[in-house]
Amino acid sequence: MAVAVTTKTAWKLQEITAHSTNVSSLVLGKSSGRLLATGGDDCRVNVWSVNKPNCIMSLTGHTTPIESLQINTNEELIVAGSQSGSIRVWDLEAAKILRTLLGHKANICSLDFHPFGSFVASGSLDTNIKLWDVRRKGCVFRYKGHTAAVRCLRFSPDGKWLASAADDHTVKLWDLAAGKIMFEFTGHTGPVNVVEFHPNEYLLASGSFDRTVRFWDLEKFQVVSCIEEEATPVRCVLFNPDGCCLYSGFQDSLRVYGWEPERCFDVVLVNWGKVADLSICNNQLIGVSFAQSTVSSFVVDLSRVTKSGSIPHGLMRDDEPLVPPTPTGSSLRRIYDRPSTSCSKPQSRVKHNSESERRSPSSEDDRDEKESKAEIQNPEDYKEIFQPKSAICRTPPRNNEPFPAPPEDEPVTAKEAVKPSQAVDVQTPLPKQELPDPVQRPPIASSTPLPKTEPSVIPAARNEPIGLKVSDFLPAVKNQSQTELMDEEAMSQIRKGHETMCVVLTSRHKNLDTVRAVWSTSDIKNSVDSAVAINDLSVVVDLLNIVNQKASLWKLDLCTIVLPQIEKLLQSKYESYVQTGCTSLKLILQRFLPLITDILAAPPSVGVDITREERLHKCKLCYKQLKNISNIVKNKSCLSGRHGSAFRELHLLMAVLE
Repeated sequence: MAVAVTTKTAWKLQEITAHSTNVSSLVLGKSSGRLLATGGDDCRVNVWSVNKPNCIMSLTGHTTPIESLQINTNEELIVAGSQSGSIRVWDLEAAKILRTLLGHKANICSLDFHPFGSFVASGSLDTNIKLWDVRRKGCVFRYKGHTAAVRCLRFSPDGKWLASAADDHTVKLWDLAAGKIMFEFTGHTGPVNVVEFHPNEYLLASGSFDRTVRFWDLEKFQVVSCIEEEATPVRCVLFNPDGCCLYSGFQDSLRVYGWEPERCFDVVLVNWGKVADLSICNNQLIGVSFAQSTVSSFVVDLSRVTKSGSIPHGLMRDDEPLVPPTPTGSSLRRIYDRPSTSCSKPQSRVKHNSESERRSPSSEDDRDEKESKAEIQNPEDYKEIFQPKSAICRTPPRNNEPFPAPPEDEPVTAKEAVKPSQAVDVQTPLPKQELPDPVQRPPIASSTPLPKTEPSVIPAARNEPIGLKVSDFLPAVKNQSQTELMDEEAMSQIRKGHETMCVVLTSRHKNLDTVRAVWSTSDIKNSVDSAVAINDLSVVVDLLNIVNQKASLWKLDLCTIVLPQIEKLLQSKYESYVQTGCTSLKLILQRFLPLITDILAAPPSVGVDITREERLHKCKLCYKQLKNISNIVKNKSCLSGRHGSAFRELHLLMAVLE
């Protein structure tokens, strides 16, 4: 009699080297859950089949790193936005470029396909949202209202509305036909990363860097509930196909939420790091994440995840049990009407943008599209997925087999459904000019990691210490025959390093206690002064990470103290220090730069005004420090990846100083 084997709830499916440079964005196909597209600093878009090691197709044409990607509902089209603001749309089945869309002045941060019509929405670092007609190659309308980068766009299931989430802490709902804003949802206290419509009801979910998930009623235009217990920012959200719950991706965990009342049904620990996208297929949730040039995919078995009805985890009000959840359905709120016809263009009363945005295809655009190519790297997989044998049933088939779950007692390993001879190979597309012959297949790069040199910037999240070896912390063997040491001798050698580390940590703890004592007895300015006087950047970073969360703590006095420290942080080799410096500088620029420039430009006052003179002196000091920092920001804005993107955003904010 066969013994039942307990399988894992979540496991790692695969890890691939997706690009020859850092991966900058990725997206999963939502229909099949088997199509994956990655964008890199090498300006390429690579298309993959989940759980297969080789790249199916490599899309070229962009001249700057890829910042955003989206696949349409039918998984036939893919759109990619770059750092320069250009957008390209490819037809995957025809393996060719379909359109090049130009109009944005800065990074493309978000994209989405309309569920029915041939329209694409794009959100940018320039704060604008544009609606594009892919067939006519033009911008249909521009939506203005956000004051910071637009991080996420989603069309409603009926195709009538567009929701946008931005760094200005707001979520906006736009009426596509009227070409105007319907409502602005406020309540988040940090940049909003993601927004998602309920598949059936008039309900919207949003996730933010403020570590909350909020649910909004789209009939009454008010908040339904807010989940605030999390310790890390919300990275992605996805409703279950039947709308019974919301899956939220966090750092190394998946949480399952209900909203009336707010409650957490289940928490699944998944070692996926900073998960970037989610998709559901065959009652399995697929999650993907990336770090440097590596992309990892993970699977969660939803049949073993609690979705409703049980005692909730963690979220209780006033330590009392929650009332039974209200049944969801049409009795609660309206259901979307899905028209059988495609979306119509906005009405004629909507103003078009400049002539350049709605121009007919020009010779320059034609040349761009000729230079854009879809290089088929794996013909067998390409034909299987994008060239169906019949016009009715296309692949990837909707009845894909679920990924097999490993036994509970086995270590989590990357499962790859390929032949053993193929298991170590990952297709890494090379630039076109490096191919020796257009007929030959491009070389296959091994997935085995190459020897790593110490990076110029030490990443905040990494799998192993930089510049450290395990052997350095173990007792040294004096000769090869002597393989064992006495326990006492081994312990004494290990304790040497332990004592040194304890001294370092104790010193840092004392410094933080000193700063906290000053803050509790005085004000924020004196506590920052004490942190600076300690002359330890790690203490300054810890303090700024707290102050950055509450903008109301910032005053002009504080800026004069913090700006010299920001200058040091931006030049640090530690990624976490650079990130904290960028966040603080962005906050100062948004809150104080207009005030500083206005005061410096104002004519001198008549008579003696001590307060005004003091304020003028502080503004001059801040202006001088900002000018020094602007040179650093300008030099670093040409970097690629997340660092370059952050510095380019700061460079735009500091343009008034030049």
